[in-house]
Amino acid sequence: MNITSDQQQPDPADDGNKKAPAVMEAIQQLGQTQTPSIEPSNIYCMTIIGQVEGHIVLPPQNKTTKYEHLIPQLVAAEQNSKIEGILIVLNTVGGDVEAGLAIAEMISSLSKPTVTLVLGGGHSIGVPIAVAGNKSFIAESATMTIHPIRLNGLIIGVPQTFEYLEKMQERVIRFVTAHSNVTDEKFRELMFKTGELTRDIGTTVIGEESVRYGLIDAVGGLGEALKELNAMIETRRRPASEVYN
Repeated sequence: MNITSDQQQPDPADDGNKKAPAVMEAIQQLGQTQTPSIEPSNIYCMTIIGQVEGHIVLPPQNKTTKYEHLIPQLVAAEQNSKIEGILIVLNTVGGDVEAGLAIAEMISSLSKPTVTLVLGGGHSIGVPIAVAGNKSFIAESATMTIHPIRLNGLIIGVPQTFEYLEKMQERVIRFVTAHSNVTDEKFRELMFKTGELTRDIGTTVIGEESVRYGLIDAVGGLGEALKELNAMIETRRRPASEVYN
């Protein structure tokens, strides 16, 4: 039987040709030939990496997280009925103070369970973000740098400038102490310590130290963070009568 052009069988070679570009793209973009399949999840994962970018656009060579991108994501996660928990993963050097505080306030005001995980570093304004969740974890090798607020660019040398800096600093201290177990005295001591940072005033705490000071709740990685978040989700699902009994 003759096969017309409309009835020609698909050539298996064409399938291979289509797969080849996809494999090459995966290698170029991700460094691997196969990626894990993504199944629908009730947990929303949000990453905060590089420098937190605020009202001023940073140079293109800087790795940044724009706060105007994160806030709509948090609003959408709060409104989505299928999302039951939120995991915040941090590896940030800090950045804009007001932008960082805005993100931290958004996280702390979510009604859904939130867990933060510090991997690599949660420095500077990353500290308030790290403590903003219901439960916080830090990797054993991760670090957090606590230092006073600084200004970049043109500074007017008048008393009002220093008053403004002091007020901003108080906002950070109040938020961190209200959302963690560190005391006001200890946090100020870590912030204004001299001699540890060669070019700055402050303290760098590593993994277990941050837990000992009361900044972070526990040392752990992704597995522990997800386990805790799932437990919080299960507790939230239970009727109020079961929880109180």
